[in-house]
Amino acid sequence: MAGIPFGHVLALSGILVALGVACATARRNLIMILLGVEIMLNGAAIAFAAAALRWQQLEGQAFVLFIIAIAAAEVSVGLALIVHLYHRTGSLDPEKFNTLK
Repeated sequence: MAGIPFGHVLALSGILVALGVACATARRNLIMILLGVEIMLNGAAIAFAAAALRWQQLEGQAFVLFIIAIAAAEVSVGLALIVHLYHRTGSLDPEKFNTLK
């Protein structure tokens, strides 16, 4: 990596994952929980990309592509479920969604 220390990139990745965990656990809105999961996936992708550049291995970049594909599928399915549940209940509060039990 051109001038950026590997430890700094891993620290950025760890901060993103921690912020994603905080967002996913502290919010009471389904869209914000979904956003927290996306932030965690982006942190993991940054760590894989940094490791791939550090050790000159292409497997890390392949994992980044898989993470991006999984994130796209997760967002599309998650938002479809959220829109469906919002039309049924009129709320985005996860406590009100006990109809799936």
